Amino acid sequence: MRVNREIRAPRIRLIGSDGSQVGVVTLREALSLAESEGLDLVEVVAGSEPPVCKIINWGKFRYDQTKREKENKKSQHQIKVKEVKVKPNISDHDLDTKCKQLREFVSKGNKAKVTCAFRGREMAHTELGEAVIKKVIESVEDIASVESPAKLMGRSMTAVLAPGSKKKT
Repeated sequence: MRVNREIRAPRIRLIGSDGSQVGVVTLREALSLAESEGLDLVEVVAGSEPPVCKIINWGKFRYDQTKREKENKKSQHQIKVKEVKVKPNISDHDLDTKCKQLREFVSKGNKAKVTCAFRGREMAHTELGEAVIKKVIESVEDIASVESPAKLMGRSMTAVLAPGSKKKT
């Protein structure tokens, strides 16, 4: 946004400080009107022909604008991808603990990545890791949906879960 002397157009469409249409005037006239009211001339719509300018208090306008932006930023929720790591030979109790942790992540609105890492000869039996990941997915399918199914990449198999379920209960 351009303010006061930064505006380069010779003629502008002016909006008064009370919001009324003044009309198309020269830049010099608009600046003198703004100065007489003790306010600033701000270019609101630069792309139109002629550009639209408004007489407002620039400092107060910027303050309100930053305040609004901060308020909007507060209400946003950043979705993070949390990771839960399992092994193909994990015990049932440990798996339940991991599923509980996964439920917590998903219920807070975050995505969750389930990773099953294979070591040594475990690579010969990747189906065991796939079965573990399927068990995890089944245990949280009431609150999470599968965003990407289990895929083997190198020595690890990963699946991504997103909050929200496909089926309505």
